[in-house]
Amino acid sequence: MLSTHPPLHQPTTLLSPHGRLLSLQRPQVMGILNLTPDSFFAGSRVASEKDLLTRAEAMLQAGAAVLDLGAYSTRPGAEDISADEETHRLMPAIKALRRAFPEAFLSADTFRASVAEAAVHAGADLVNDVGGGTLDAEMFATVGRLRVPYVLMHLRGTPQTMAKLTHYEDDLVLTLLRYFRDRLAALRQAGAVDVLLDPGFGFAKTAAQSHELLRRLSELRALGLPLLAALSRKRMVYGPLGLGPEAALNGTTALHMVGLQGGARLLRAHDVAEARQTIELFAHTFPNAK
Repeated sequence: MLSTHPPLHQPTTLLSPHGRLLSLQRPQVMGILNLTPDSFFAGSRVASEKDLLTRAEAMLQAGAAVLDLGAYSTRPGAEDISADEETHRLMPAIKALRRAFPEAFLSADTFRASVAEAAVHAGADLVNDVGGGTLDAEMFATVGRLRVPYVLMHLRGTPQTMAKLTHYEDDLVLTLLRYFRDRLAALRQAGAVDVLLDPGFGFAKTAAQSHELLRRLSELRALGLPLLAALSRKRMVYGPLGLGPEAALNGTTALHMVGLQGGARLLRAHDVAEARQTIELFAHTFPNAK
């Protein structure tokens, strides 16, 4: 029997160190803004500051509760870049969005503690860490000290090696429960608050494993923390359909509904309006869902 520590805190509202609030009383959408030239979905790549502001405004108007800015591509086989290069890409974008949309809830998608700290000082409200603290030993201490909401994701290896690390000796969900239990204990010791869990669809997981994880997503609710589902246009969507990322919107919508039924409170999506509509229909169909 898996023994878990008591949860840190089950937030229905996330509190940014800058005083901004994000309500999770009902599911919300996190819009994706990629500041990289090689993200797996070309349609998500931001070409200039003007493009950034235009896309951000459209996402906010479509109902995005969070804007997630990433400056390091984590697609399988993506090129590694330095922390300086990641910072150079990310900081101007956060500052530009902070000026243009002072009330927007901004997320910094990074696994590096130094980049996360610079992003929070520049105005970011949340740190979205694909490494779950495994890629930078200083990450937990940093988010604990900054008191910034944090997305803890499951990953094995690195973005460059994860495709070769998809063999699990034990039950997949049990493995994730143990991983989150241990990482949450370390986060608690570091003083972190307001943690969300991301099972890491496609990260060190085959498409079949990702579908199993989505099917069993509700089992992760045993940890008592909100779940983030990052499914948008991934291989687990387009692969079984024989398509590419550019044709995966309809499939993404279908799996978003499955994720919501499994308890997801935040959908990380390229297509905000469609994800928002999925949430609205979910709420009408399951008005008493928690």
